[in-house]
Amino acid sequence: MSELKRTPVFEVYKQYGAKTIDFGGWELPVQFSGIKEEHEAVRTRAGLFDVSHMGEIEVIGPDSLSFLQKMMTNDVSQIKRGAAQYTAMCYENGGTVDDLLIYKLTDYHYLLVVNASNIDKDYNWLAKHLEGDVKLQNQSEQTAQLALQGPLSEQILQKLSPKMNLTDIGFFQFETGVALNGIEALVSRTGYTGEDGFEIYCSAKDVVSLWQDILEAGWDEGILPCGLGARDTLRFEAMLPLYGQELSPNITPIEAGIGFAVKTNKQDDFIGKAVLKKQREQGAARKLIGIEMIDRGIPRHGYPVFKDGNKIGEVTTGTQSPTLKRNIGLALLHAEHTHIGTELEVEIRGKRIKAQVVQTPFYKRSRK
Repeated sequence: MSELKRTPVFEVYKQYGAKTIDFGGWELPVQFSGIKEEHEAVRTRAGLFDVSHMGEIEVIGPDSLSFLQKMMTNDVSQIKRGAAQYTAMCYENGGTVDDLLIYKLTDYHYLLVVNASNIDKDYNWLAKHLEGDVKLQNQSEQTAQLALQGPLSEQILQKLSPKMNLTDIGFFQFETGVALNGIEALVSRTGYTGEDGFEIYCSAKDVVSLWQDILEAGWDEGILPCGLGARDTLRFEAMLPLYGQELSPNITPIEAGIGFAVKTNKQDDFIGKAVLKKQREQGAARKLIGIEMIDRGIPRHGYPVFKDGNKIGEVTTGTQSPTLKRNIGLALLHAEHTHIGTELEVEIRGKRIKAQVVQTPFYKRSRK
């Protein structure tokens, strides 16, 4: 067995009671105080996540934009300096290489933030298609990332940022060179929880200090360190996809419900465009939808879903929602069975349990 990778914050996990697991080859905290408690903290106050396992790849050079337009499903030309964009990379068959964020630092300099388990795969995919005056730099080992999420996030982080008014950073915008207690960081108003908050990128050597500074600053507000368990239930309630479950080489962005990040009308050709354009125009054969259990039982990843005795798909993610206190799931099903209110059956431990198709997202934060 190969040794599990660890983030720079690993050395202080035990101080906060972390219970760690193997997550895609990384030893990461699944929880600190408890998944439900951490989930509630993010929904009502604030939570801090160590997401330093995520990958950072820089794309630099005069031809960066044309290269990224070829590789990405979204229209990269629409990103202004200081803004971020959610997008996907696809194979020729429309299947998903990865979903990621692109930050536009300058006209010739972009930062891609990719899923941890896909760092090498993504870098090699990009390198394989490299053309023009462009170079790639994998900065994943030198870069750390923290995610501060929840309605009190700005109030907490502002204590560490006397020279920058964080209210000025709009949704999907960022600032570089922000001093947080003297630590230089890129601060981005983005996240993976359905709440307001920030994703903070800094040097790996500074991240332990920053982690401790943020938790100390948020003590009065009731901040909690949070693990992967709460991260998963939070993103799931907000219907944010997880690569390897809602997205994969066999699932297209259109099928997974992130068609907003696929711009088949952009002039530039991109890898997978023909298949995705056809799915958009003719309708995809499969669709990701929300289900709620009618009878007792919790839907889990991989459980088969049936209609009139026929298998019509499977659950991609499911749990008892900490916010809604209901047993719900996401399922990729044959499109004809995805209308709201359609009754289905989920096979749970050999028994077929009644469920129905419901509206998504399951949770949407109220905006001021």
